Amino acid sequence: MAALAAALALGVAGCVPQDEPTTPPSSDGGGGNAAEQLSQLTVATAGSMKGYSRERFPHWRDTGKNCDVRDSILQRDGKDVKLSGCNVVGGRWESVYDGRSFSDPSDVDIDHMVPLANAWRSGADEWDNAKRGDFANDTTRPQLFAVSASSNRAKGDQDPSQWKPANRSYWCKYAQDWVTVKHYWRLTVTTAEKAALTDMLEGC
Repeated sequence: MAALAAALALGVAGCVPQDEPTTPPSSDGGGGNAAEQLSQLTVATAGSMKGYSRERFPHWRDTGKNCDVRDSILQRDGKDVKLSGCNVVGGRWESVYDGRSFSDPSDVDIDHMVPLANAWRSGADEWDNAKRGDFANDTTRPQLFAVSASSNRAKGDQDPSQWKPANRSYWCKYAQDWVTVKHYWRLTVTTAEKAALTDMLEGC
């Protein structure tokens, strides 16, 4: 995590992180590998929301002068991106959740694949704020994506047993990425969540 923080802190011309990926991180392997990782996750009842607040997951981290992780993801996921200094002011984005396209960055949200509140209920409540910040700003795993604001807000903090992208062709990738993030961060899954992920991975 220290390496990630150091990488995000470094900037180059245009305030883009030095090792900023040009494409979103992807889950390793196919549905089979994700199914194996899913089998290794601890199944547990969702924990309490007691003590939760988004401030317990410090984000967005600075990635250069007047630039933060949100700007970096907008640049990574967009096409023909226009900058004003370090701020993203234009470009083209297609939301993988619903296939909608946008040219105004204010219409685009940066979604946490595994929502912060879901992470809290599945183990992150026991972390310190520094580790929760690493999770909230994780650009190494498939955890952060530029999507339509409407789909991000419809999703909220729900797991795949409660919400799935309107774009059914994305279900396989969505399940793979969800499992990749939970596996890396050693978060738990509920029985219903695991069943939904298993069904989605069968379509891979």
